[in-house]
Amino acid sequence: MNFSAKMLRDDALMGKVIVITGGGSGLGKAMTKYFMELGAKVAITSRNIEKLKTTSAELEAETGGVCLPVQCDVRHYEEVEAMLKEVLKAFGKVDVLLNNAAGNFISPTERLSANAFDTIIDIVLKGSKNCTLAFGKHWIETKQESSTVLNIVTTYAFTGSAYVVPSATAKAGVLAMTRSLAVEWAKYGIRTNAIAPGPFPTKGAWDRLLPGDLKEKFDLSKKVPLKRVGDHQELANLAAYLVSDFSAYINGEVIVIDGGEWLKGAGQFNLLEAVPEEMWDMLEMMIKAKKNS
Repeated sequence: MNFSAKMLRDDALMGKVIVITGGGSGLGKAMTKYFMELGAKVAITSRNIEKLKTTSAELEAETGGVCLPVQCDVRHYEEVEAMLKEVLKAFGKVDVLLNNAAGNFISPTERLSANAFDTIIDIVLKGSKNCTLAFGKHWIETKQESSTVLNIVTTYAFTGSAYVVPSATAKAGVLAMTRSLAVEWAKYGIRTNAIAPGPFPTKGAWDRLLPGDLKEKFDLSKKVPLKRVGDHQELANLAAYLVSDFSAYINGEVIVIDGGEWLKGAGQFNLLEAVPEEMWDMLEMMIKAKKNS
């Protein structure tokens, strides 16, 4: 089976303007590319404007579509408002907000500083809140007929998971916000849904989470009943459907795409119980080295 085959018809997102936070790399980049292939104009945001510009130029060349890079630190509400204004100036409207920006550490919680914990909460929960609030206020004030918020959460948002407690805490908050606003804002024509992916390895994020030979030692595909990890196009297919008009009657849903992993065993990173104390010391040094390189 070809898991990387494209699902929707070519014009499925024609005329839509989509903003993706954390859109410069990894899963955000994969979704951006597919949205552009389906006819959408896409704005990608993150703190790293050079990476965004590189991604934008690459994807425009590959797809013939339009991709606007906008620098924004989603932790700061005023930056989100400025980003929204820039997108509106360029495209005249926004139809979809995709909250994808994230951060994570794997660590015993007692080893984390309060600042490290806050960093994840601020990016994932506060960042999603900032974007959702700014875009939602704009849509309500302008009486836009229909709009969509799609949040990328995780399966351990509802199960919890050891060793990624800040991420689990933040994603659980985003999950609650998704379901709450789906009810409250539906009267304004705003649909709010979420995707909860299982293992979809990306080079940057997974190298930081599981550096060195840890990826082999703790092979997450072994926890998946289908015995494989996800292909990026599979997630992009699902995201494209949920932001398209084909899903107009789906609201307040959290769709799991994980090959059955969470049903097999809650807590994606619980298996790290097997890591001895001295390996955590080595792991911290490797992660710091990657961060500083």
